[in-house]
Amino acid sequence: MKKNNLTLIILGIILLIFPLVIRSDYYQHLIIIAFMWVVIGSSWNLLAGYTGQVSFGHAMFFGVGAYTAGILFTKLGISPWWGMMFGGIASMMIGLFVGWVCFRLRGPYFALATLAGGEIFRLIATNWESLTDGMVGILIMQTFRSKIPYYYVALALAAVCVYSIHIVMQSKWGYYFVSIREDQDAAESLGINTTLYKNISLLISSFFTGMAGAFYMNYMAFIDPQVVFSLHYISIMAILVGIVGGVATIMGPAVGAFVMVGVQETFRSAFFGLAPKWISESHALVFGLLVIFVIMFLANGIVGDWSKIKRNVFKIKAPG
Repeated sequence: MKKNNLTLIILGIILLIFPLVIRSDYYQHLIIIAFMWVVIGSSWNLLAGYTGQVSFGHAMFFGVGAYTAGILFTKLGISPWWGMMFGGIASMMIGLFVGWVCFRLRGPYFALATLAGGEIFRLIATNWESLTDGMVGILIMQTFRSKIPYYYVALALAAVCVYSIHIVMQSKWGYYFVSIREDQDAAESLGINTTLYKNISLLISSFFTGMAGAFYMNYMAFIDPQVVFSLHYISIMAILVGIVGGVATIMGPAVGAFVMVGVQETFRSAFFGLAPKWISESHALVFGLLVIFVIMFLANGIVGDWSKIKRNVFKIKAPG
């Protein structure tokens, strides 16, 4: 435990001083995006990894958060930074409705509902032009010219999200979530209100995902329906972050976020200009191959199978 705490302290110090040492806007941008994915991946992991309710539509919550911040600014003149909190709350309201409808039923209804929900909200944002400006999108002015303030906001959001989920999983709620994942009938026989606690897990997950979407609105200063409600860019990426890093682990999505962002950028930039340009179009293929590799050899993800990685790759044997 002390060794883990020391590792986290050292990592925290490195992350705090990173933008003061590495002045490149490009590398600061990559870390900011990685922090955003830490939030989204951790939120998805709470719901799917710990509670067993797989979501294929976290883009719905991300997009609602982003559009809440954007619309509050363009229509009411409210700072999009206030929109971060309102974006999380708006996403919670959507999550509450979806959970209220779907969690009363067994089977894949929730997964299908989230998948459909993302597409429904994408169509709403595309066609309700008087509110969302449709495919034109929403454009705002960035608050800061430097990326450093955004870096620390993203770092704080990621840290609060991961720590909050850690606290939740150490509480009675966490035990209820895991019991629902393992055997819902057994959990109900013990007097656990499974519908209630699945909804609580969904509310926490959608809140942080909505805040990540609102942060994206502030940071990128432009959104449109094809980006923030994207099935492959948001929803599928959230799943990949969790699977690669390690489902049902606290730090798994954080590791998965940095790995996936690193892989995506390496191939998008064609190995930073050192490889042929056609490489930049193959990142989706690489994602698929990476997931297949993880499923075959690291079924519990990088964090979940870290002892196996140390033993087989680094040749480090466990003590005793």
